[in-house]
Amino acid sequence: MIGPEDLPSVNAALNGTSALLLMAGYAAIRRRNVVVHKTCMLTALAVSTVFLASYLYYHLVVREGQPTRFTGEGMARLVYFAVLLSHTVLAAVTAPLAIITATLGLRNRIDNHRRIARWTLPIWLYVSITGVVVYWMLYQLYPPSSG
Repeated sequence: MIGPEDLPSVNAALNGTSALLLMAGYAAIRRRNVVVHKTCMLTALAVSTVFLASYLYYHLVVREGQPTRFTGEGMARLVYFAVLLSHTVLAAVTAPLAIITATLGLRNRIDNHRRIARWTLPIWLYVSITGVVVYWMLYQLYPPSSG
């Protein structure tokens, strides 16, 4: 059974799943397989939506808005906060970009879809991968102290 304390791991798995779906969707469209591309990309959007809901629930309800402190020091601390900052800023950009890109594709406005997808894909992929990196650094490499 998954408990509230397991949500950071679940969230990392959701981010990793989203990254894999994005790569599979990109590979599919390069092979001109529109059906697989659409399935992968819409599934990535759904997985990312579930991630966002779970992330917000964990941080606002379970942790009652209290941050999880990073315990690493020195260079690890600098790297963590650099990754976290870029991840956070680009995550805020990704949500509207992903929705706009998906909407354009679903409405068959392919030229506009392609134009914006060239930006959306690398940003969304970066956010998904760095979400896993942030989890790994925060909960695995330098776990928070209990208490």
